Amino acid sequence: MISGRGLVVSLCVALLWAFQMGPSLSSERTEWPLTIWEPHFDYNGKMSRISYVPAQPASRVWRLCVSYPHMKDAYWLSVNYGMVEESRRLGVSFELVEAGGYPNLSRQIEQITDCVSKNVDALIVGTVSYRGLTPVLVEISKKIPVLATVNDIADEGITAKAGVSWYEMSAVVGRWLAKRHPPDSDPVRVAWFPGPAGAGWVDFHDAGFREAIQDTAVEIVETYWGDTGKEIQRTLVQEALDNQVDIDYIVGNALMAEAAISVLRRRNLTEQISILSTYFTHGVFRGIKRGRIKLAPTDSPVVQGRLSINQVVRILEGEPYVVHAGPAVQLLDKDSISNEELSRSLAPPTFLPTFSVSGTSWQTESK
Repeated sequence: MISGRGLVVSLCVALLWAFQMGPSLSSERTEWPLTIWEPHFDYNGKMSRISYVPAQPASRVWRLCVSYPHMKDAYWLSVNYGMVEESRRLGVSFELVEAGGYPNLSRQIEQITDCVSKNVDALIVGTVSYRGLTPVLVEISKKIPVLATVNDIADEGITAKAGVSWYEMSAVVGRWLAKRHPPDSDPVRVAWFPGPAGAGWVDFHDAGFREAIQDTAVEIVETYWGDTGKEIQRTLVQEALDNQVDIDYIVGNALMAEAAISVLRRRNLTEQISILSTYFTHGVFRGIKRGRIKLAPTDSPVVQGRLSINQVVRILEGEPYVVHAGPAVQLLDKDSISNEELSRSLAPPTFLPTFSVSGTSWQTESK
């Protein structure tokens, strides 16, 4: 039970957040600025900008199955928020399953197989593995459209993708370091936390950062792989500090960056070691505003959630659709975070993980 004082504090925090966030991303806005790639599904291909016109409300209540790797951090919560809001607007329904983490490939396969057996019209999947789901998805795609969201995945069986280049997400952070520490400057030492080994997005993430700092004064002294849970990442940060005496930067996934704030504070290392995140969450936002995290790129997870629902509705309605699109990657620091970008990137603080949306009653069930 919340005390009277606690309730007042909670309300004040929510109001402050609402003020900072400004108006939410309008589901009724005429166009969304997006990036597309040619050929499709090739992040090395030609990149161009488009103005995307969101779909109109659906002609019927399409039933969707949605699968996430996990709901352990606020990144996927923000994707969830975008999907919920757009499903409500378009009048479609979905059931969401989440695998509980990147090591759980067999669990995700089992969940998806069960979910699509319930007479759904399409599958949207944020995968735990680049190729591990391919045989299952190829079979499913013979009956219903399969769309990839956020995490990159092998192309076989995929009708469309909503996502950005995770190579670019880490590369923009690496380029910031490279500019700050050119080859003729004093060497700096980095502890690197790319995420869970073997996850498709992490392979590209790792490559993007490493290639961006080549031929600079930046040295990766150790790489720490691990699932993106805060306790796991906190343990890895502690291990890095125990193993390495001289670290100038801690760089990597958002859960690591969030956990590193308190670890550095307890060890009186806040002023000696800088934290850089390779993606943007609520905790990273707070860390940047407080000067504890220097920067992070955003790929606008809320927009990606909305776009995924838009793509599948256009496909099911027989309308033209973008095969592969995503928001532009933006590098954010304390001075460049705008209210508009917050609304594109972060779910409101009062939003709870939502596992089903009913297109008939437009009601949601939260857990």
